[in-house]
Amino acid sequence: MACTKKETPAPVIPGLDYYPVSTGRFVIYEVDSTVYTELPRDTVHYRYLIKERIADSFTDNEGREAFRLERYIKKYDPLVSYDNIPWTIKEVWMLNASNTNIQVVENNKRYTKLIFPVEEKASWNGNAANTDSRQMYVYDYINKTETIGPHQLEKVLKVKHNEFRTLISYASAHEKYATGIGLVYGLLYKQTLLTYGYE
Repeated sequence: MACTKKETPAPVIPGLDYYPVSTGRFVIYEVDSTVYTELPRDTVHYRYLIKERIADSFTDNEGREAFRLERYIKKYDPLVSYDNIPWTIKEVWMLNASNTNIQVVENNKRYTKLIFPVEEKASWNGNAANTDSRQMYVYDYINKTETIGPHQLEKVLKVKHNEFRTLISYASAHEKYATGIGLVYGLLYKQTLLTYGYE
């Protein structure tokens, strides 16, 4: 009797659908940030678009599969439509995806963005892979339906980075990720999903 060899499917990493990693995937964000300056004392508003694109994969210096994450920018001009402004390269980051976490190297500093499996209230040190002081991240919620930008998203999780409150000040930072897309919202620079796809 003849027998056929069954192909073994690639292992599914629980939660990796919250940060899909494949060449050609891109996400475009609207960014609206406010900066408070001391000298002169002023409030400065910045508006621009950011495009993140996974350009290719390679093997890093530790022998792991890594992805080149190219980031492009369009600066807001009240006299010119964004459609008529070309993308210019802003910086290149790197990311690693394993069956335990997602790590992104931003400006030569490695952050652990997500851990797997994704479980509500799970926590980790986002700075464990760099030399900065300990900063605890926590899954505030998972699998929540939300509207972010123009998109109704079925499964969104929120990663709370820090929350600091005194009688006179309050600081908070968090990010949101959606299945099939990745990062869809970041509070630190008010980075909001505009569109996404493959090219």
